[in-house]
Amino acid sequence: MFPFLDLQAQYATIRAEVRAAVDRVMDSQHFILGPEVEAFENEISNKMGFRFAVGCASGTDALLLSLIALEVGPGDEVITTPFTFVATAEAIARVGARPVFVDIDHETFNIDPCQIEGGVGSRTRAVIPVHLFGLPAEMAPILEVAQKHRLAVIEDAAQAIGAKYCGSYVGTLGTMGCFSFFPSKNLGGMGDGGLVTTNNPAHAERLRLLRVHGSRKKYFYDVLGTNSRLDALQAAVLRVKLTHLEKWTKARQQKAERFRALFAEHGLDKVVKLPSTPSNRSHVFNQFVIGCPQRDRLREFLRVHGVPAEVYYPLPLHLQPAFARLGYKQGQLPRSEAASREVLAVPTYPELSEDQQVAVVRAIAAFYGRES
Repeated sequence: MFPFLDLQAQYATIRAEVRAAVDRVMDSQHFILGPEVEAFENEISNKMGFRFAVGCASGTDALLLSLIALEVGPGDEVITTPFTFVATAEAIARVGARPVFVDIDHETFNIDPCQIEGGVGSRTRAVIPVHLFGLPAEMAPILEVAQKHRLAVIEDAAQAIGAKYCGSYVGTLGTMGCFSFFPSKNLGGMGDGGLVTTNNPAHAERLRLLRVHGSRKKYFYDVLGTNSRLDALQAAVLRVKLTHLEKWTKARQQKAERFRALFAEHGLDKVVKLPSTPSNRSHVFNQFVIGCPQRDRLREFLRVHGVPAEVYYPLPLHLQPAFARLGYKQGQLPRSEAASREVLAVPTYPELSEDQQVAVVRAIAAFYGRES
């Protein structure tokens, strides 16, 4: 009946601004880094309290560059969650380190801080908490464990731009913060893009060096780096969208509250698990994810009735073939495994209409025999 995410509807509201920004870049013919990227880095830093922001090619590269900048490599271990997009653990493996998975808090779907210390060993170098679906992880106890064991904390904030923990924006809390501008994100570009944030000037300098092949001077290379630059076209589009982000975030939060009310009207709040929003955190709802009995049957029922829904994520990373060499077995991380069997994301974006929200909830109510 309607798309899971309607980027065309978003573009219709900002078309003139985006076209003007693209034309500005085309007229300049300056496509690699340059003034647009620098302006975007400054504007997002000023808006969200980042001391330094370094644009890069993707959210995956943001994680990878952070680990390389911290000199995490072969023989090292990094603690993270298995209930996340693959890039989180993929980046750890790509630098030659070992991902150490610990279980989640079933209420928030984020890493359980109480599990982290049990994963710390003599080779542990860092922790990567993921602010999943737009909800910040419980950072205070994570930072406490990290400080105790002298570990870096890399925030995977790919899905959570604009979210706050105890009044502070994500990306300002740890050693580094990593963001994605994939088109489906709350601040999405027109292609791939990413950002690393830090309060440490030495880390910022190293990140800038790494993203351009380790070069400060053309054709001279201080370290081995890579090619991971945010394109000027993407930066120009993101500068436009950044001015709308606060409004779009509030709209997502309003859609989430309306969903809560609709689920309650049908008595579904007693059947499905609605998203958790602890009082010390603001949720920006990149996804509105519910926990459902008979999830796969419900998803098929919705599909037949024209209601879009997605599963994030159907199999936790510790059970994926790509990480089989780590030796994890089914049943070791039960809450992550249960979440993968139960979660279902329903559409949530600023342009979603009241009729569309009602249609989603009515279809779910019909499946569970809760029609009013």
